[in-house]
Amino acid sequence: MFKRIVERSLTSKIFNDREVLRPDYIPNELPHRDEQISKISSILAPIFRGERPSNIFIYGLTGTGKTAVVKYVLMKFEEYTNKFGRSFKYSYINCRYDDTTYRVLARLADSVGIKIPFTGLSTSEVFRRIVLALDGMGVPLVVILDEVDSLVKKCGDELLYRLTRVNEELKKGKVTIVGITNDVNFIERLDPRVKSSLGEEEVIFPPYDALQLEDILSRRAVKAFRPEVLDEGVISLCASIAAKEHGDARRALDLLRVAGEIAERKGDGKVTKEHVLMARTEIERDRVAEVIKTLPLHSKLVLLSLTIDGGDSRTTGDVYNIYRELCRNLSVDPVTQRRVSDIISELDMLGIINAKVVNRGRYGKTRIISLNVDLNTLIKVLKEEGRLENIIKNFRSR
Repeated sequence: MFKRIVERSLTSKIFNDREVLRPDYIPNELPHRDEQISKISSILAPIFRGERPSNIFIYGLTGTGKTAVVKYVLMKFEEYTNKFGRSFKYSYINCRYDDTTYRVLARLADSVGIKIPFTGLSTSEVFRRIVLALDGMGVPLVVILDEVDSLVKKCGDELLYRLTRVNEELKKGKVTIVGITNDVNFIERLDPRVKSSLGEEEVIFPPYDALQLEDILSRRAVKAFRPEVLDEGVISLCASIAAKEHGDARRALDLLRVAGEIAERKGDGKVTKEHVLMARTEIERDRVAEVIKTLPLHSKLVLLSLTIDGGDSRTTGDVYNIYRELCRNLSVDPVTQRRVSDIISELDMLGIINAKVVNRGRYGKTRIISLNVDLNTLIKVLKEEGRLENIIKNFRSR
């Protein structure tokens, strides 16, 4: 069995290079983003004169090419600075993963050649060492803070403030901050000091439309797949599905790649529309699981309260009563009903639940809440939180 699996993977009838369909792959050209490439390049161009470019704040929904364009521009800049005998450095930090002040500083320190221990130093000391290293380098540094809203939600905006003011502490080094976020309202919630420093220049990334997505997929497919393995309509279906989900190129690429992988696993010689529909189901299941795993405990408890009695719809008040009982069983303090109402709104925005406002006459308005994901998938993911496993078993057996 294993021999057959290995041989199939080594001699794929479907793929030529599936890595071309990965979201972190940077192609030689990025179609339909000329305006953004031009604007970001123009803002960062002072690097070639050894000067500090303005800070940039970049907005756009998931899969609109923000990270790819920034990396693409900086890769091209590296080529030209080497050609003209100039020098600069850049540090890419994904704040969704490096989500504490210390981790961000440790990642930044590593990019300027400093090794920082996992623990044992204050953030002020780490920052001091980074400043010394930057002055020692004496070249411009571009710091890319991807998904910067994740860091601020968890740790506040003090680090952002210090980073945007770091040039005041430097004699030779120069630092430019590029903040990237999916949240178009994020910068409005920042401290005014940070807002004015970080938002020196802003670049908006609009969603792709179906035709643009189809063009992007067609270009990638030439390198990704063997000749004539894609059935007619496969690329347009992937593009159409992703266009309906706010023009997400990452989603379109994932659909095409997973459809190919399903065809490969099944031993089929072609990728069909049926494979695309199967891929959509598989990706959605994985997406839901990933989102739920990252939720705080009280958000998981609110979700769990919706699984009792088979996931029937219930009002905010009903959800809160069950949530309080779950908290008692876990010996944790419940949050207020207002906070639970906020959690419900957050889960609704994530697409995990539906929260519909209904008018109950003289009783006023309330929200009717129902699950928007597969019940069994939800329960399976919630059980992975060790302390919830027994409580799920007890409550659902009542």
